[in-house]
Amino acid sequence: MGGGIAGLSAGYTLARARRQGAPIEVTLLEGRDRLGGVITTERVEGFVIEGGPDSFLAEKPEAAALCRELGLGDQLLGSNDRGRRTYILHHGRLARLPDGLLLLVPTRLWPMVSTPLLPFRSKLAAAAECFASPPRAEAATPEDESVASFVQRHFGEAMVENIVEPLLAGVYGGDCRQLSIRSVLPRFWEMERRYGSLTRATLRAQRERMKAAEEARQFGEATRHQRLPLFMTLKNGLDQIVLMLAERLDGAAVRLGVRVSSLDFPATAGGAYQIHWEDGSTQQAEAVVLAMPAHECARLLLPVHPRLAKRLGEIPYSSAMTVALAYGEGAREMLPRGFGFLVPRKEKRRLLACTFVHGKFDHRVPEGKALLRCFLGGAADPEVLKLSDQEATTLVREELQAILSFELEPLFHRIHRWPSSMAQYTVGHAERLQAIETELQELPGLCLAGNAYSGIGISDCVRTGRAAAERALEAVRKQRPDSSAHTGLL
Repeated sequence: MGGGIAGLSAGYTLARARRQGAPIEVTLLEGRDRLGGVITTERVEGFVIEGGPDSFLAEKPEAAALCRELGLGDQLLGSNDRGRRTYILHHGRLARLPDGLLLLVPTRLWPMVSTPLLPFRSKLAAAAECFASPPRAEAATPEDESVASFVQRHFGEAMVENIVEPLLAGVYGGDCRQLSIRSVLPRFWEMERRYGSLTRATLRAQRERMKAAEEARQFGEATRHQRLPLFMTLKNGLDQIVLMLAERLDGAAVRLGVRVSSLDFPATAGGAYQIHWEDGSTQQAEAVVLAMPAHECARLLLPVHPRLAKRLGEIPYSSAMTVALAYGEGAREMLPRGFGFLVPRKEKRRLLACTFVHGKFDHRVPEGKALLRCFLGGAADPEVLKLSDQEATTLVREELQAILSFELEPLFHRIHRWPSSMAQYTVGHAERLQAIETELQELPGLCLAGNAYSGIGISDCVRTGRAAAERALEAVRKQRPDSSAHTGLL
C-alpha cells in the first residue's frame, strides 16, 4: 500500500522475485491517480523542475545503485561541488557558510575565525571543543536529547541559531529543539560517545579516508575511492526512476485512485489479511507492506492493533511548499554564485531556503537562464500551505527582493504543496521504533517502509522499501507448508 518511492521499491523487489520463480501475486495500491509520491518532475520550456526532492545524498548508495540496476546509470548527475557555496541570512545580509564545516563540525581554522555568523565566544567554544574527552561511564551523556541541546553543549548557542537550525529546517522542515540527535545525526551521537570531541573525531575520519584513497591509488584502484559529489540526481529528472520502476512491475496489479478503508489481520496463524476498499471491494493477502505515512498506517491499524497504531501516531509530520521561479537571460548575473541560501528563524521571514538550481546542477535550465526553488512551511509555519498560488508567489518574490535585491519578473512559476509529508524524528524516536518493532511481532507478514522510521531521503526510502519486501517474502515462506502453493501477496 503506497506508490511513493518506498512502495515502488518494495513492489519492484517483489515483482523481480516473482519473475525469478517465487509463486506469488503482487498488488500495489496507491490512493492518488499517479505513482511517485513526492517525486514529481515537470519540463517546461527547457527547464527541468522538481516539485519535491531534487536529489539524493551520494554517500548513501541505495538510490544510485537502484538507478544503475534500472539502466539509468548514464543519467546520474553529480552536483557542481567546485562551485558549491551556501549562504545564511544573518542580520538581513547573506553570509557564506564557513568552508570546511561538515554540517555542524568545523574542520578548518581560518573560515571559523573569519565568519561573521558566530561571535567571538562561540569561536572560542569551537576551538575548546577539540579538547573534549569522552564521557565517563558514571557521568554518561543522555541516551537521547535534542539536536539543539547537543550542539549547544559542544559549540554554543550561536552555532544552534545561526547555522544548525536553518540547515535542519531546510532538510527536515523541523525544529532542531525538538529533533533527536540520536536519530537525525546518529554519526555525531556515536562520535561523542567514543571520542568526546566531534572535531577531533571528524578530522580523524578524514585522515583515514585520505589514507585509504592514497593506498588505493598506489595499487591502481583509484576509481573505487574517487571522491563522491555531495548530491546526485538524474539528468532528465527524478521522475525517471519512478517511470522505470513502474515499467518493472510487470506481472503486478497496480490500482491507482483507491483508498483502503480498513485492514483486518488474520485471527489464526497462516490466515489471510483482509483489505477493504472504500468502494466496498475486498482483497486477501498473506503479507502486507504499508509504505504510507505513519499517520495513515495508524488510521488503518487503530481498530485491529491499538498499541501499534498509537506508536505510529506519535510520529509527527511537517508540511512543505516549493515555489519554483524561472528567469530569462541576465538573471544569473544578478544572483550570488553557489547553491543558494538558508534563512534562520530569528530573521523573522517565512522563506526557509532558496536553491539556485542553475548553480547546483548542470542540464537543469537553458543556457544563460536561471531557476530558483524556494521552500516554505515546515514545523513553524504550517499555515503557509493555505495561501493561494498568487499569494505564495507574491510572498516569495517580496522576500527575494528584500534579501537579494532581486526584482526581475519570472518567465513562469510552479507551486507544489506537500501537507504532512515530512516525518519528524523528535527526541525519543529510537525508543518509539523499538516499541513499534515489538508490536509488529504480533502481526506476522505486516511490514513497514517509508520516511517515518530510519531516514527521510530517497536512498532511505529505497532501502526500507526493499527490506520490507524481503521481510514479506520471508513471512510468506514461513506460513506455507508447501512453498509451491498459490498465493496473493500485497
